[in-house]
Amino acid sequence: MTPTDRTPARLRLVAALDGLATTFRGMTAVPDEDNCECHWGSAEELAQLKTPDVELDPDLLRRTWQASDWRDHGAVLRRILPQFAAALVGGQVPLFDLVDAGRSFGRGDWQQWPADQASSVREFLHAWWSDSLTAPDAAVPAYELFALCAEASGTVTPWLGVWAATDRPAADRQLVEAVDLWEFHLLCDRLPWRAWEHETRKLGELSSWLIRHAPARLVSQDAPEELHHVIRLLGLTEPARREDPYWPW
Repeated sequence: MTPTDRTPARLRLVAALDGLATTFRGMTAVPDEDNCECHWGSAEELAQLKTPDVELDPDLLRRTWQASDWRDHGAVLRRILPQFAAALVGGQVPLFDLVDAGRSFGRGDWQQWPADQASSVREFLHAWWSDSLTAPDAAVPAYELFALCAEASGTVTPWLGVWAATDRPAADRQLVEAVDLWEFHLLCDRLPWRAWEHETRKLGELSSWLIRHAPARLVSQDAPEELHHVIRLLGLTEPARREDPYWPW
């Protein structure tokens, strides 16, 4: 075990993954679950979803969580969740698919599951988020995971709260990276990812949070001057923003 693996955040994440494995052991898709053989997979593959605790090959796992037309998406998600979560944490899901992965959690309506199941999923997401903000070797950058968590939960509130409370250079550095990547979308009053729902609310809260919390963190990381102007411009109305001498376009 490396020093990084022994950090409290990493140990919490490992425990959360173990918790998923325990909580969702023995789960299966509903008996009458079905999907199109032409577009999703074969009857033999479908049968695997109705058999507990059989590991799916990576392509079948991907097709399963990406499909949006299950009769009972929640049951399918519970069936694959331990393996799906491990693949996410291990960086086996491409970064460009992470928002869709978050939507898969959302479609499963996991927050309405029995208390022990919902608690296990919530702890996994929070443990993964905390680890991503502090670990130098996290497989998924915080700004990518933030979008996943927002789509999985339907809100940006708890994830921004943790980011604000994490007073670590790694968290500050990842905020600088996020502002740099999100600049165009934010200044055009758009979320930096395609939201499933509540886009206006999420954008408003994210922008307000950045105006309050980003300036000091940008200073702590000696961020380029242009990023300071991005945050300042967020606080202006749209007409004033475009008339500002530092408007980038």
